[in-house]
Amino acid sequence: MARSPEERGVTHSAVARGRLLAALPALLLFTGLFIGLVTPSTVRPDAFLATAMVSAAALLPLWGTVLIGVGACAVFVGLMVDFDALRDATAYSELASLVAIGAFAVFLNRLLDRRAHQLVQVRSVAETAQLAVLHPVPRHLGHVALESLYLAAAAEARIGGDLYEAMHTPQGVRLLIGDVRGKGLLAIQAAATLLSAFREAAHDAPDLPHLARRLETSINRHASHHPGVPGSEIAERFITALLAEIPDDEPVVRTVTCGHPPPFLLHRGEVRELQPTAPSPPLNLGMLVGEGYHVDVAPFHPGDQLLLYTDGVTETRDRSGAFYPLAERIRSWSGETPHQLLDHLHRDLLGYSAGELDDDIAVLIARRRPEPLSLR
Repeated sequence: MARSPEERGVTHSAVARGRLLAALPALLLFTGLFIGLVTPSTVRPDAFLATAMVSAAALLPLWGTVLIGVGACAVFVGLMVDFDALRDATAYSELASLVAIGAFAVFLNRLLDRRAHQLVQVRSVAETAQLAVLHPVPRHLGHVALESLYLAAAAEARIGGDLYEAMHTPQGVRLLIGDVRGKGLLAIQAAATLLSAFREAAHDAPDLPHLARRLETSINRHASHHPGVPGSEIAERFITALLAEIPDDEPVVRTVTCGHPPPFLLHRGEVRELQPTAPSPPLNLGMLVGEGYHVDVAPFHPGDQLLLYTDGVTETRDRSGAFYPLAERIRSWSGETPHQLLDHLHRDLLGYSAGELDDDIAVLIARRRPEPLSLR
């Protein structure tokens, strides 16, 4: 089942940044007090006090904003008394300005809090829509143990065009992973169409080429009914996809690649990329398929794992711009369970990118078990 970043926990660096930002208003307040005490009376720390109040509006709850505002005014009045400036009309004018800024900070805090509440509601709706489109993958299907991961590039955008599905059929466990070109509502509609078509066709399609043709037909029909932006070509909107089939009674895995990154096979500490011998174009470009879809077959014994992923994984960059070396990284985790492997991969991707993912990420791992489990 896909787990969100919140379920997996935030990183220590993110927590540290949050605490540092929350302490910023108080730091500015004490800086203003220090400057007011060590400098001549003609130098007043109004700028630091005003900045403390405005930053509190953005970083602290209402009570913190009020506390910083009262503290800033108290610091200014205390400095006036200390420097015997109570008769200075300019000082009273500056105090009035600070009070006005404090009132504005409270208003700004309420406005930002309302916007934050609206964002939480939007994110909740997006998460609900994501779950409606991208169903949780069962942990076990027959001989196969499964784990999945979905990471959105932006925390505010919990829904995207990356997709995966796994189903137990008379032909064995069939897997799908795909990536819709583009973003937004059209991408979500295309993803939902593909997943619905796969869930319907996976049970009765006799083999993967028939299944791929069924998916191609559904996506082509969807594209013709949803032309999108006027003037755009259907060929510009496509879905890369990879289909895999793990028979119950045969230690192999069959794959059909439709413009998608090839999967990795993990076998006894070795990592092998299953390059297609005759890759097909992405879905919705089926008119380019000449002799049909080609099936590749590879050994898949008990304990072996198959890792399917979208290009958001391998296109993750570090600060120097280098791409994420997926094969190299997963080699040391090849002996782990699917759950543990995904935990390692998730943490490593966030660390490698410094928490700044450029694209959505979907990963599906299947491991052949020695004995079948009852379907759950």
